Amino acid sequence: MRIPTGGLDMKTNRKFRAAPRKEVKPLTLDSFSSMESLQKLASYGEVVEASASGILLRFRRDDFVARELRSNLSLDVLKGQNVYFNIHEMNLEISGVVARTKYLGKKEGFLVAIDYSHDAPEYWRECLMDLLPTG
Repeated sequence: MRIPTGGLDMKTNRKFRAAPRKEVKPLTLDSFSSMESLQKLASYGEVVEASASGILLRFRRDDFVARELRSNLSLDVLKGQNVYFNIHEMNLEISGVVARTKYLGKKEGFLVAIDYSHDAPEYWRECLMDLLPTG
């Protein structure tokens, strides 16, 4: 099943990518939290696409814990924030920086693009790509 990514993977954005994206079988997130405040931002989410430089996550409005995030049509307040999340099926915690966000609509929710932390070695990023199940 193809999950709409609302234009975050369009050709205009691809020319700026450091690595090609890979569609993955939807993986669930146990949590999505801020590294600065350790505040839980979302209780659930899904991995939609991944690359050696970052990962694309999808959230529904109800997934967000904070009322401010649930009541807005924009998640721009998250841009630049250091975050971490746990991929349930892999029991893997990943950290990174929110690069961009996009509202897809009431039914589809939001996309959040995460760039991996700078201290994540390149070989680890490439190995992660091999381990992620394709959809």
